[in-house]
Amino acid sequence: MQIPAAGLIRLLQFLEQVETETYPETPMNIHSEITELALQRLNDLYPLRAGVKILDVGCGQGPALSYFQDSGAQTIGITLNQTDVDVCCSKGFDVRKMDQSFLDFEPQSFDIVWARHVIEHSVMPLFTLREFHRVLKPGGMLYLEVPGTDTAAGHAWNKNHYSVFSKSSWLALLAKGGFECTDGKEYLMTIGDNAGSDTYWGFYCRKLPGVVANIQ
Repeated sequence: MQIPAAGLIRLLQFLEQVETETYPETPMNIHSEITELALQRLNDLYPLRAGVKILDVGCGQGPALSYFQDSGAQTIGITLNQTDVDVCCSKGFDVRKMDQSFLDFEPQSFDIVWARHVIEHSVMPLFTLREFHRVLKPGGMLYLEVPGTDTAAGHAWNKNHYSVFSKSSWLALLAKGGFECTDGKEYLMTIGDNAGSDTYWGFYCRKLPGVVANIQ
């Protein structure tokens, strides 16, 4: 594919605009509770211990980083929001400002990619999944959690939610990205004063061999 220089410039300008639409991720009780449950299940499937290397994508202000650090795992967090970077670094975490679709890591750098409520912020989710695949070691694990579609929360209308799809669509994208979903969890909750219900889907996935990675 030949992309003219003017097209690449427009793409970069678009991505710069997307970056301005990020916001700080102050921990919320419901997210902390679900994170704890998801981490416990992750530890069942891929025991967290010293020597395990983890990439926390869209780490927010570090709720999962604390858990990973306590387990002895080697963890790096990334986020596009500078406030979140500063808060995490003040807590002693290794967190870098980086886009999830353009990971500045060598291939096969991590045992686990933890990506909770981040890929809906990607404007190119298949490309993003291929990046996760590229930086994972053979047999590595991806935990991907996304908001459900058509719930009372209206996630698709969030200013920087660009990719809010059905469960079957996510499973298809994961397969195209080079992953096999081996376990999953559905989180159901009530919003506010019985304003309706909301749903999150969590996917525990193994990296499959033989998928063409993003250009390295």
